[in-house]
Amino acid sequence: MSARAFFLELPLPFSEGVELQERLVEARARGDIPDTVLFLEHAPVVTLGARGRTEHLKLSRDELAARGIELAPASRGGDVTYHGPGQLVMYPILKLGEREADAHGYLFNLEEVGLRTAADFGVQAWRRPGLNGIWTEAGKLAAIGFRIRRWVTMHGMSFNVDPDLGGFQAIFPCGLREPVTSLRALLGGRCPALSAVRDRMAVHFGAVFQRPLAVRGGNPMP
Repeated sequence: MSARAFFLELPLPFSEGVELQERLVEARARGDIPDTVLFLEHAPVVTLGARGRTEHLKLSRDELAARGIELAPASRGGDVTYHGPGQLVMYPILKLGEREADAHGYLFNLEEVGLRTAADFGVQAWRRPGLNGIWTEAGKLAAIGFRIRRWVTMHGMSFNVDPDLGGFQAIFPCGLREPVTSLRALLGGRCPALSAVRDRMAVHFGAVFQRPLAVRGGNPMP
């Protein structure tokens, strides 16, 4: 079973990313498109997931706006997080089979993709019991939040390659008082280009989810 991958090159406003995903989810549920995975960056935004609480924001909406950061609700699970240029975001739109339709198993597989990607660049990372995402000795490297509706997935993983980590100073990421890190912070001048990380993540996604990705250009909608 294969899937399509689309590499969106310009940072996308979060609202446009959500709208695109919603359209893809509906198309996938109808069977109009195959499984599809989006790889992209977002313009600076703080998002509040289903469990997000405003007390986990350190700045008001106006203060965020003054820094060029949008504040937006998100239909994914989880709490509050930050997205911005230099962060690789992966959004799988998958129709799960009966043996796959388990949120814990899906989370485990997303984490496995992130762990294998980090290892490709010499970064030792791991899971933490009771906490989702990808962790290193310097802090959290990748955050995961998703939604499964009618057996179709939405949202996914954000992996910090070379973002402005100052954006995370505006929040308690995922409601935690834990540091956030990036490949740039961990590797310095050896930090790979975002495109190199994206390419490796696409390979690992195909292997972990048993859906080899065929990269396509143009519009992901039919």
